[in-house]
Amino acid sequence: MSKFVVGSSPHLHNKKDTGAVMRLVIYAALPGILMQIFMFGFGLVIQLGLAIVTAIVCEVVILELRKKDSERAVKDYSAVLTAVLLALSIPPLAPWWVIVIGTFFAIAIVKQLYGGLGYNMFNPAMAAYVMLLISFPVQMTSWLPPVSLSAQDFSIWDSLYTIFTGFTASGYSIAQLQVVADGATMATPLDHLKTSLSEGYIVPEALNNKSFVSSIGEGWGPVSLAYLVGGLFLVKLKVINWHIPGSMILSAMLVSGVLFMFDASTHASPWFHFINGSLIVGAFFIATDPVSASTTNKGRLVFGAAIGFWIIVIRTWGGYPDAIAFAVVIMNMAVPLIDYYTRPRTYGHTVKAKNITSQDPK
Repeated sequence: MSKFVVGSSPHLHNKKDTGAVMRLVIYAALPGILMQIFMFGFGLVIQLGLAIVTAIVCEVVILELRKKDSERAVKDYSAVLTAVLLALSIPPLAPWWVIVIGTFFAIAIVKQLYGGLGYNMFNPAMAAYVMLLISFPVQMTSWLPPVSLSAQDFSIWDSLYTIFTGFTASGYSIAQLQVVADGATMATPLDHLKTSLSEGYIVPEALNNKSFVSSIGEGWGPVSLAYLVGGLFLVKLKVINWHIPGSMILSAMLVSGVLFMFDASTHASPWFHFINGSLIVGAFFIATDPVSASTTNKGRLVFGAAIGFWIIVIRTWGGYPDAIAFAVVIMNMAVPLIDYYTRPRTYGHTVKAKNITSQDPK
């Protein structure tokens, strides 16, 4: 007769500690980070450094003031991961104070003010991104064109100068760096499409631009696919469940597909929404935050699907071209309600069978 050993709850399949899980997520993001640096320059390296240092300093200082174990908290890498995700989300040459303010807000306000890791209601990186975008819209939308289309060459030293002074070592401003070889100012694929539609162009006309190849924005497609590789790696290792990224992407594709079939002249295809913007990195690296996301499998499906829905709604009718942060924060508020109605049946609980009284047909 075989013997079974039953351990105490919670029955976790992934036996790695929090620090190991957070490090795996960071490692999985490396392909996307490296591709993003290759496509858009070394500014991201500097933003990552500023964000990580700010996050660690804020975490240590606040925990020391609260008389908590700061060394143990720093070693869980949750603050580092928050810093990385926020740095990936902002323009690579945004002023240094943007990432410092955003990281401080993420760690000190969104995370520690609620009690620290495990108690924060909102995704810290996305809540900070929303705050920055609303507070500093110009700095947060000053994305550069891919290096391959840029009219000006800029090195890591130019990136450093620009982040801290607003100008490259050669004296070029952010506005000048945004100009591509033909003299036009470059925008992100989603921003370009929204602006073109507001000016009366239809989608095929908007995408008839040298910065697009088969609806894929120059530079943005390879970055998205690199993050997809890292995300699938996390699913394979069971660091994250497939429920949130799967339902989020499927929902976004279905909603955008319906709109595209309804009117292809004013709505982009599902492929455009999938490959451009932050849908992939949001699905695998942001929405799957174990603290602020739903905790049940059914709840994760609902949570992810609702985020995908809101992404397309905001991209289509909202004032912001990419809507990952807003969609995630909106659904973070709904997590308690989702978990309440999707919690699994208590172990050992059975539905009482109804008493059926048979009657003699005679």
